[in-house]
Amino acid sequence: MSHRIKDTAGLYHTGRNDHESQLLFDRGTLLLEGVDKLPKGLDTWFCYDPRVNAYRAPASCYSDVISQLKRELARNQAPRYRLRDLGCTLTMTPYPHQQEALAAWQAAKGRGVVVLPTGAGKTLLGLLALSWARRDGLIVVPTLDLMQQWYALLRAAFPDQEIGLIGGGYHEPQALTIATYDSAARHIDRLGDRFGLLIFDEVHHLPSEFYRIIAEFSLAPYRLGLTATPERSDGRELDLPALVGPIIYRKKPEQLAGEVLAAFQIRPIYVDLSAAERLAYQQALDERNAFLQANRLSLSTLEGWNRFVMLSARSVEGRRAMRAHRDARRIAHATPGKLRALGMVFANHPGAKTVIFTEDNATAYEVSQRFLIPCLTHQTAIKERQAFWMALNRGLHGHCHQ
Repeated sequence: MSHRIKDTAGLYHTGRNDHESQLLFDRGTLLLEGVDKLPKGLDTWFCYDPRVNAYRAPASCYSDVISQLKRELARNQAPRYRLRDLGCTLTMTPYPHQQEALAAWQAAKGRGVVVLPTGAGKTLLGLLALSWARRDGLIVVPTLDLMQQWYALLRAAFPDQEIGLIGGGYHEPQALTIATYDSAARHIDRLGDRFGLLIFDEVHHLPSEFYRIIAEFSLAPYRLGLTATPERSDGRELDLPALVGPIIYRKKPEQLAGEVLAAFQIRPIYVDLSAAERLAYQQALDERNAFLQANRLSLSTLEGWNRFVMLSARSVEGRRAMRAHRDARRIAHATPGKLRALGMVFANHPGAKTVIFTEDNATAYEVSQRFLIPCLTHQTAIKERQAFWMALNRGLHGHCHQ
């Protein structure tokens, strides 16, 4: 007999009248109890925790250590995920590149990153991975819009399974669950034992200071990262192999153009700021950066941005710095030169179906008002969103912010 007791440090240990060894999940870590000496080869992962008289390791190392621990354990109580019969009911034949990507992921023992261009079917690859892994799965997405898309697709593909949502006002973990990066990071210390497969959509978001704990606090042995652009400005894509696995398959847009993707051209249009805009932009950056330096802040991480938001509300200087930051973004994203260039694109392609992507909502609304174009943001209702795409398919101009 054994029962779990929470000590004064908030850590769990097992009160028991025997000396059985067991492995537990404890708030993003593995807890190895009931062993007098750490088995050989496991000291790379486990360290002794005198607070609970047990050995502790990161949850993410579960797949690396469980094969060595099986002989030592009387009970393995760490994972809560279950085997599932996840036969996909959608009758879609994968493209050759999707089949190749799935085979590469399987050969890598269900760990790795697949890089495919937008429109190449990364979501279908996720469904194939769920069917193959046959484990409870967590799909992590960066936006509520993508959460809705995955939800609709999972309901169609696996009608017999309950589909859970975490984020956007929902907290309903199920065997198959979709969560935003923000919500997953907040709850992963309690959910890290619930899933055997993690799918990271737009996986380039994961290596940030805040989001990386989703991978670190989970014991899921299977992990799949999906992205069109794994590279990051801070170079943290180098952390992806440790968090998810290495890049195991990659196709460039030009390799799929003509069959999977429509033929396309990329034509950069460069727009210069006016002299007045350059001056205003530099003045705004200087004011913002002076505040950042005075408070030793960096905007390269989510934590740094959150501290900037917090400190900016505490003083006149902080509010000025935040206003300067927004002014600089507004000048860079919605300079009149860009809007004039956009108008020229419309003039050169009259009647063409058009979608415009912007960096932020403010620019989206300005484009919408200037050219009388429907605007689609994360706040757009589902029915209105569907009407938008129907209108776009009839040949209207459309604008979208993600």
